[in-house]
Amino acid sequence: MMKPVLLGMALGVLLATPALAALKVGDRAPDFTATASLGGKDFRFHLYDALKKGPVVVYFYPSAYTQGCDLEAHTFADNRDRFTAAGASIIGVSGDNLERLNRFASDPSFCAGKFPIAADEKLDIAKRYRLVTVAALKDIKDVNGANVTHGLIERVTFVVGQDQRIAAVLSSRADVSQKINQLIEKSASGNARDHSDASQALTPDQHVFQSLEIVRHMGGHAS
Repeated sequence: MMKPVLLGMALGVLLATPALAALKVGDRAPDFTATASLGGKDFRFHLYDALKKGPVVVYFYPSAYTQGCDLEAHTFADNRDRFTAAGASIIGVSGDNLERLNRFASDPSFCAGKFPIAADEKLDIAKRYRLVTVAALKDIKDVNGANVTHGLIERVTFVVGQDQRIAAVLSSRADVSQKINQLIEKSASGNARDHSDASQALTPDQHVFQSLEIVRHMGGHAS
C-alpha cells in the first residue's frame, strides 16, 4: 500500500491529460463564470464583467495549502493594493472545492481576504485555457496533512486586457524543480520542450511580480 505523502513528492506518478499549448498573447481569453470565495464568503465571479473595470490577472495554481501555491497566494495578497493602484484585479483558479477555498481565501497567512479564488472542480476552465490538468489520486496530502482529492492544474498566469485579449502568459512549466512539471514532462508523450526560455520557468512569487509590472505598464503606472 502506498504510504500517504506530501503532494509535492508524489505528482510524478499521476496520470495526466496530453500536454497542450496554452493560449498565447493576442488570443481572446475564454470567458468564464465560477463560484469563488472572497474572505471566506462565496459569490459568482464573471471574467468579462470584471474586465469592465480594468485588466484581470487570472492565475491558475495546482492546490491550496501546498508549498508553492501558499507562497504565490501570500505574495498576491501582499501586493494586492499595488494591483489595485494599477487598475487591475486578481482571480485565482484551482480544482479545490469551495470548502477548501473558503478557508484558504480567509486565511491571514495566504489570501487574507484580499482577492478572490475560484473553484474549477471539473477542470473545465483550465481545459478551455488549454492547460495541463492532472487527475485526482489517492494518498496525496497537503501541508496540513489533509487529503488532496481534487484534480490539479499547472501553474500558469494570464494577464487579460479590457479588450478581452491575453496581454501576457507567465508559466512555471520549464521549472524542473517543481514536481508538477515533472508530471507535465511525462504527459508530453515524447514531444520535446524548450527549457531555455526563462519566461517558462518562473517561481510562484515571480508570477506575482511580473504580472504586476505588466499591468502597471498597461495602465501607464510603470514604476
